[in-house]
Amino acid sequence: MKVIKKQLNSRMCAVCGLDNQFGLKAPFYNMEDGSVATLFEYREEHQSYPGRVHGGLIASMLDELGLRAMWAKTGEESIWGVTTSLEVKYRKPVIYDTKLTGRGEVVKDMAHFFTVHSTIKAGGTLLAEGTVTYLKMPVEKISGDVQVHEEMCYLINDGVTEIEV
Repeated sequence: MKVIKKQLNSRMCAVCGLDNQFGLKAPFYNMEDGSVATLFEYREEHQSYPGRVHGGLIASMLDELGLRAMWAKTGEESIWGVTTSLEVKYRKPVIYDTKLTGRGEVVKDMAHFFTVHSTIKAGGTLLAEGTVTYLKMPVEKISGDVQVHEEMCYLINDGVTEIEV
């Protein structure tokens, strides 16, 4: 599927932060169908049992795909929110050092809430999926004095134009 736009990365987010030495450093892309996608890999430091990724880190990616799915749907990064619920279904073990694809799609958008279905796959095989509900909230109420534009500061062109979702 065709990539429409690359989204910003932050400095320190555990999922997308490029300055976080333990983070995933995942890039996110607005897709032509209004969903969001990412190409990423977990590393050994993300393990629970040897060879397996910690379930909390899998849930973190499914959660991150949620807000970013709203940004992809609207075409801009102006809608913010906080997670109110996250239901995760772990379908198969997620192995680190494996190329993975994440995808999120808004399935319900109301005045104050929105719900996203997000997935993590390896080579087309569904490994985990989540249903995430967010409360829409102004970023100032979420971050307080922190300047989001200073945190969400990286836009690095990596040449990705298509992603198999």
